[in-house]
Amino acid sequence: MRKAAALRQPLGAAAPDETYNWGDVVSKFIIKRLIISVFILIFVAFIIYLLMRCLPTSYLEQVARSKSMQPGSKSFEEWMAQLSATYGMDKDIFSGFIGWCGNAIRGDFGDSWKWTVPVVEKFHDSVWISFIMGGIAFIFEIIIAIPLGIIAATKQYTKTDYTITIVALACFSLPTFFFASLMKLVFSVKLGWFDLGGLIGRNYEQLSAAGQFADKAAHLVMPIVTLVVISIGSLMRFTRTNMLEVLNADYIRTARAKGLSENKVIYHHAFRNTLITLVTILGGSLPGLFAGALITETLYSIPGIGYVSYQSMVAGDIPFSMFYLVFLAVLTLLGNLISDILYAVVDPRVRIS
Repeated sequence: MRKAAALRQPLGAAAPDETYNWGDVVSKFIIKRLIISVFILIFVAFIIYLLMRCLPTSYLEQVARSKSMQPGSKSFEEWMAQLSATYGMDKDIFSGFIGWCGNAIRGDFGDSWKWTVPVVEKFHDSVWISFIMGGIAFIFEIIIAIPLGIIAATKQYTKTDYTITIVALACFSLPTFFFASLMKLVFSVKLGWFDLGGLIGRNYEQLSAAGQFADKAAHLVMPIVTLVVISIGSLMRFTRTNMLEVLNADYIRTARAKGLSENKVIYHHAFRNTLITLVTILGGSLPGLFAGALITETLYSIPGIGYVSYQSMVAGDIPFSMFYLVFLAVLTLLGNLISDILYAVVDPRVRIS
């Protein structure tokens, strides 16, 4: 999809025609991509709905089985038929999916079977915790990984390069559960700086507004550090590899032969072209900010969207699982669109056709 979105003009090609209306082309491109994205989203939503309906167990079966075991209650089959009719599960897959789409267009995603509240309400209560954690971790990841990757590339085969490479490989190889357990052992058990888990402390209700904010922030320190450490390794190595490829290009040698300073060669010419590939990663990271970190949230007892969505899927909560997975599909399509547009921002040679 992305290959058809942009065409790269070769170096030294003639400048674009003065009549090139950038605004109109971008608008047409965005409208075209949005229309295509709608059809892709419908297809993805149907696949997700099909998988949800084919789950071997569901929350409805658990409820029906629990109610059928009560003294004098109806049979499991009768309870299952009643609950299925109540939640529209007695329809075939196509009819059920069309009904879900009609409700979704009106903004009605139903009630969560597991959490017994509207799906949107439960999603709103949990997603922002994960977004704050993911957003802060993502910023630190960029601030740490990209500069270190550039330094490693510019000092190739030196002690600095080897040190950064070892650190990157160590971070990349660390299992999340091991590093999180190590953090809790050192900073919670041994030093006592932070609580073992949870989002708030025991005396949270007695604190002032500023104190409550500081209490929540303190509980998010270790989860954020865990997310940063386990994610910087891959971005560090990716930046180093692409930077080395650009530094070995002919136009970089030409720039150096012209007498340009090394800083200008690296940070103006080389890094600008490295950004073209980094944009793909940064744009594709948008869904991750809202997807949550299941393992990290579970280990630190953080009620984020990753943990909530996992519990919903295990319980067969079709309304919540459908909304969450389709929401991630929307963010993925949006991230790809943003990446395509950013290509033209970081590289003037790129023109959308």
